Amino acid sequence: MGQFDHLVNSMTVPPPFHNNGRFYCDPFGCLAPLDAPWDGVIQQDMTNSIATIALLVAEYDEAIEFYRDKAGFALLSDTDMGGGKRWVLVAPPGGNGARLLLARADGPEQRKAIGNQTGGRVMLFLETDDFSGTHAAMMARGVRFLEAPRHEPYGSVAVFEDLYGNKWDLIEPRA
Repeated sequence: MGQFDHLVNSMTVPPPFHNNGRFYCDPFGCLAPLDAPWDGVIQQDMTNSIATIALLVAEYDEAIEFYRDKAGFALLSDTDMGGGKRWVLVAPPGGNGARLLLARADGPEQRKAIGNQTGGRVMLFLETDDFSGTHAAMMARGVRFLEAPRHEPYGSVAVFEDLYGNKWDLIEPRA
């Protein structure tokens, strides 16, 4: 039986739950029983990922312009949420990593953090499989790199900053 058939069968036939000692499992994953104490063990068969990272911005449109037109990201969503808020998602094209939620700062504390969400450290890492091509394209579109490309034991890298001063690494990991 193929994976698709197994999935269809698991959705049409109520799955028997079983207790594996810590978790109740079905074909879609495992859940800890409500009365079970957390033992600090992470289930290795579970799949989790960081899907979206919120990035504080001053204004939606200028942030979209930078990430789409200069960094070369795709605009995945721009949805009006009412009250002046929008759900704006961008991501590198063809990427399968995390997306950025461009979140307009709300209030003085958040506005103070724009461009310095990590205290001046590199915040995000844009991984590429064509360092020289991506670097040249970003420079041609006006992205400001803070250093010349360098070649480290872990790969080729150069630090750039976004329109607010957040630091990024453009990196091609060594194979």
